[in-house]
Amino acid sequence: MNTIRVTIKDHLSIITLDRGKSNAMNREMITELNDILKNISSDQNIAGAMITGKDHFFSAGLDLIELYNYNEQEVASFWKLFLEFTATITAFKKPLIAAINGHSPAGGCVIALACDYRVMAEGNYIIGLNEVPVGIIVPNSIFSLYAFWLGKGNASRSLLEGKLFTPDEALKIGLVDELANPASILTAAERKIRKYMSMERNTWEQSKLNIREDLIRATTADQSESLELMLKQWWSPATRSILKTIIDNLQKK
Repeated sequence: MNTIRVTIKDHLSIITLDRGKSNAMNREMITELNDILKNISSDQNIAGAMITGKDHFFSAGLDLIELYNYNEQEVASFWKLFLEFTATITAFKKPLIAAINGHSPAGGCVIALACDYRVMAEGNYIIGLNEVPVGIIVPNSIFSLYAFWLGKGNASRSLLEGKLFTPDEALKIGLVDELANPASILTAAERKIRKYMSMERNTWEQSKLNIREDLIRATTADQSESLELMLKQWWSPATRSILKTIIDNLQKK
């Protein structure tokens, strides 16, 4: 695997996002994440999983620089893959904890939302769904994940504003569950997941699936109409202009 690292520790799988400086997600990373989660799900020797990043980034979201240069077929294929990955991680039945070690906007936030518990590092970091100001339409399946934790009112306001939260704000609104010193975030996350893993496995897993029944239905439903709207907006002159400005700024850094 080229974009993630996986280690096993006492029946716990620790997935570390490891692509470039900011862990921006491209087709390869999403494919590798999708595959590893499916493998872990069927591996009876693994009882739970943690996802974390490196340095000051959990994940900066989708790799807009790479996506911007895709042709129409490649963009359609990519978004379909990302929605399939969202369905996979949402329906992952084993305990799944996000150790959010740094910035986690947009797609990074989606990964965190699909987890059962989120520990975020204290510091000058941001998390949230900021797609709307970028010109990207958020499908209902992803909004459902947001609303699952924030409630529909807070999720609606935050999504339409493209609100990005500090760790303290994210804790207050329920976007994350715990804050930790960056140096001890993996310890804090492992402490929580070990509690989940200590419970009777079938009871815990079936309870999780029951709780997520509506979410799983939303993420596995036919999203072709939503995808069509997303793609139409993706290629609009307004969105292309916004993306070009963002990319120009990123490439100057």
